[in-house]
Amino acid sequence: MKIKILGTGCPKCNQLEAVTREALQELGIDAEVQKVKDINEIMAYPVMMTPALVINEKVVLSGKVPGKSEVAALLQKAAAA
Repeated sequence: MKIKILGTGCPKCNQLEAVTREALQELGIDAEVQKVKDINEIMAYPVMMTPALVINEKVVLSGKVPGKSEVAALLQKAAAA
């Protein structure tokens, strides 16, 4: 599973990365997590606000920092697909 955190490095972007990594660890899912800070790369995705969470090249969340349970649900759904 490939995960990207889209954001320029703001505190919310860092918080989303931390929550995502915690959820992955608790679920025991092996994934490659990449932070995308380059604005041109971010603009290649259909997001209007950051931070955004991309799982396997699909934007699943943007514009907010979700709770760990919400991220875990998104990760489990992607892993089952």
